[in-house]
Amino acid sequence: MSWDVLLLRLPDDVTSLHGLPADRAPDPLGRKYDVLAAVAQAVPEVDLSDPTWGDLSGPTWSIELNIGSNDPVDSIMLHVRGSGDDVLTPVFRLAEALQCKVLDCAEGDLITPEQTLGWHAFQQFRDRVIGGAQ
Repeated sequence: MSWDVLLLRLPDDVTSLHGLPADRAPDPLGRKYDVLAAVAQAVPEVDLSDPTWGDLSGPTWSIELNIGSNDPVDSIMLHVRGSGDDVLTPVFRLAEALQCKVLDCAEGDLITPEQTLGWHAFQQFRDRVIGGAQ
């Protein structure tokens, strides 16, 4: 079970997906080579041996980066597992390096470093579901 967030490029004035006109697709993140270079610079410990799926691990969490094979890269899906707020640091470091925003796929809202309730809600839900399965 993962908390999924999408890194995508949106205009600065768009604060939610509701603010994006239906006929306007987000701009791509960039050419694959440039995106991979930005990812490696933002989080040097990332494993990009498979350039379509990156792996990043912390002390209590892991992130799979679904980069895909398209060139240019439209977006990157992050599959976050584990616990601890320190996992948010690389998420927002990646967003900053790629000049994009972070969409919490469970909540359907854009998140910022100051507003991360979706991560906490996911952990509570996961713990409740896993605890109930025992």
